[in-house]
Amino acid sequence: MIAIDNVLLSDEIIQEHFVCDLQKCKGGCCVDGDCGAPLTKDETKILKQIYPKIKNHLKPEYLEEIEKQGTHTTDSEFGYVTPTVNGGICVYGYTDELGIVKCGIEKAWKEGVIDFRKPISCHLYPIRIKKMKTYEAVNYEPRPSLCAPACALGDKLKVPVYVFLKDALISKYGEEFYQTLEAVAAEYKDKL
Repeated sequence: MIAIDNVLLSDEIIQEHFVCDLQKCKGGCCVDGDCGAPLTKDETKILKQIYPKIKNHLKPEYLEEIEKQGTHTTDSEFGYVTPTVNGGICVYGYTDELGIVKCGIEKAWKEGVIDFRKPISCHLYPIRIKKMKTYEAVNYEPRPSLCAPACALGDKLKVPVYVFLKDALISKYGEEFYQTLEAVAAEYKDKL
């Protein structure tokens, strides 16, 4: 375990390798799961605010689901989550010309329409965060079959999980946190 402030990270975050291989997984993490993407309370407010601005980035049938379910919903295990279409694809997803599911929120962000990139749980995947009373548990949890290509590509390119997720980790915890994590990872490498 790696402890930085009130955050406990699993060792796999610096030991394992990962690089999304969208050509193989086709963005399956936006489709496959028990519910939509976990959201923070602040993110539920952001989704309500940006919804009018991102509507034209979403499919009409997904808009219908948002009109029925709202910009977010709740799950008994994960709390606030994004709605899904019939328990499958996230309502904020879209399929590009190559058949890869991508995020409509992120597309609007890339186009400069909004300044919110996407829910942090999506940005950090395959890392999952569990809030405890006095700390956050940060674990590496790739889906075994869905993420197998990403694990293989990460191994081939020798890209540790924390390096692949640099932007997301900085977005969540800040630059200083990430620099500390880099220093811990460097010490770990030196011991090998």
